[in-house]
Amino acid sequence: MINRDNALWQQYWRDRRTDFHQKTVNPLLIRFWPGLGLAPGSRVLVPLCGKSLDMLWLVEQGYRVLGIELSALAVRAFFREHQMQPTRRNEGLLTRWGYGNLGILCGDFFAMTEADLGPVDAIYDHTAFTALPEDIRRPYVAHLNAITPAARKLLLLTAEDADEGQSPAQASAAAPEIAALYGERFEIELSHVEPVIEDAAQAPDAPPECVYYKVYRLSQRNESQKVLA
Repeated sequence: MINRDNALWQQYWRDRRTDFHQKTVNPLLIRFWPGLGLAPGSRVLVPLCGKSLDMLWLVEQGYRVLGIELSALAVRAFFREHQMQPTRRNEGLLTRWGYGNLGILCGDFFAMTEADLGPVDAIYDHTAFTALPEDIRRPYVAHLNAITPAARKLLLLTAEDADEGQSPAQASAAAPEIAALYGERFEIELSHVEPVIEDAAQAPDAPPECVYYKVYRLSQRNESQKVLA
């Protein structure tokens, strides 16, 4: 992320403005993850993980999990709240925290390299993509592709606002932005759409708005499919 967004994210954790943190495992993860058909022991990357409980659920299902998180406060809180005593070592600009089959790399996502991560079999993105500013999403996807060349599966959960003038049917379809940014590498399946009426986050006095929670299951194309795409 660019510096202004890094600073803002760090400030959220310092000020404990973490209402976005879910206090339970995401039910959409529980429902749709098995459909990826990932073998036990596979290594799963969780970018921009915060202190998500979803990581613990994935470990409990028999996967090796690596999170990426900018805020050291978030990482420290995660291990403390679950009474874990992690190992910790500095690796250049990054800090690697670990406990059993769970690890978190603490540092700037855009500073990560494929060598920092090691082999990754699948990716779980719980609204990290849609939480980013729109101008950061393309470089985010490009960098994610660069550091996870062997990842063949991606479960992408999004929270999408309807664009002005869109009908409910249009808003419920796969977002063109997802196809544009992920389509060259992955085949994209929109598996679930759930419209929810919520208060406007940025304007408390504004009328409630409809947010579409979607689940995309992505499978990496083979080389011939990439050419055709």
